[in-house]
Amino acid sequence: MDKYNLIALDMDGTLLNSEQIISEPVRAAIDKAVLRGKTVVICTGRSPSELLDYEEEFRNIRYYICENGALIYDSIEKRVIDSQTIPAELVEELMKIAETRDVMIYIASNGQHMCTYGDVMRMEYFRLGKYKELMLRTAVLHDDMIASYRREPFPVEKLNFFSVSTESRDKLMDTLDKFPLTAVYSEETSIELSPLHMSKAAGLEKLCGYLSIPISQTIAVGDSDNDAEMLKKAGLSVAMGNARPHIKELCDVVAADNDHDGCAEAIETYLLG
Repeated sequence: MDKYNLIALDMDGTLLNSEQIISEPVRAAIDKAVLRGKTVVICTGRSPSELLDYEEEFRNIRYYICENGALIYDSIEKRVIDSQTIPAELVEELMKIAETRDVMIYIASNGQHMCTYGDVMRMEYFRLGKYKELMLRTAVLHDDMIASYRREPFPVEKLNFFSVSTESRDKLMDTLDKFPLTAVYSEETSIELSPLHMSKAAGLEKLCGYLSIPISQTIAVGDSDNDAEMLKKAGLSVAMGNARPHIKELCDVVAADNDHDGCAEAIETYLLG
């Protein structure tokens, strides 16, 4: 039996290069792995609705671990396999905080991401201008998302705070530490909030149980804080060359960066090699 049978790939900063595309060598490596009977999984903070632009590139990838593990999605059957939500009373508390801070909030609900239109139009202010066009095309945009939620509450699998600086983000994290939620840094100035004990690692464990693949036979590839628990849990952890220093330190090996086909290296060397 091969040592590794599943590889979980983070998206932003890992699978995607700095131009937000998947390079041809990486696509070829994914296709080769699937043809060899390996399972390639997307493991991302994004919701399924944010992956629509990549349907062609993901044509051979069936399973997505989305929203930092809170939602597992079958892209062939177009159905949610499992989802976990933040309690409604906590969502309301988080929205009260948002109303008193200079932040943008993002919500993932039933696999669909949503925001306030006015916030999306000034995403550059929140250091997230590269995602603006994606949000305008794929998100459900509300005139006032908080007001919409209060009129008719909907399930929330993940809630992000986008701050204007690392300093304001760090102060916000001090406030959020008291809540029974999983909070991790993401991007330059963002905080991602998920149900308590939820992480990409928990999502990977759940998918492995669903597929009857031992966690010891998995490889995880990532670059950022929201990948840390997954990297610790997998049978082999691979840090991208562009990963944060402390992420590299906790990993078993380091591959090339996301602009030099690090995911292809991970697949060829460790999954297929």
